[in-house]
Amino acid sequence: MRERIRIASAPFDPEEEMVRFRAQLADAGAVVSFLGLVRARNAAGAVTALSLQHYPGMTERDIGDALNEAASRWALEAALVIHRIGDLAPAEPIVLVATASKHRRAAFEAADFLMDHLKCRALFWKCETGEGGRSWIEPRTDDYADAARWDG
Repeated sequence: MRERIRIASAPFDPEEEMVRFRAQLADAGAVVSFLGLVRARNAAGAVTALSLQHYPGMTERDIGDALNEAASRWALEAALVIHRIGDLAPAEPIVLVATASKHRRAAFEAADFLMDHLKCRALFWKCETGEGGRSWIEPRTDDYADAARWDG
């Protein structure tokens, strides 16, 4: 499986990334992608910024482990994970996950698995700034329940 992981401190263009991703495919019949954006509002009101931090080296290794697990579960031709760090504004892309396989089910499930991992287990710390001040963001109970579907 071809894989690419990028932790990006600068904005990325999701459409350009998907063109590059598709260009490397030889036998895929299905491509699934997920694009996560900074929300403009949370329960406390307007969000003015989202700040993301990571643990350099360790975060990439962790995501690589998740990609290896995805490849062991589903027949993937390729996978892509791009995740932003630093300060982001509302509507900016935070994360792009793409998977490619011969058949749709494998691509859908692998992308879902990878997003659940990124949301609950990857080594990122998120802090929102908005009307309610600054607050650290933790995964919701539903996020943990989604991620638990993949456990043993």
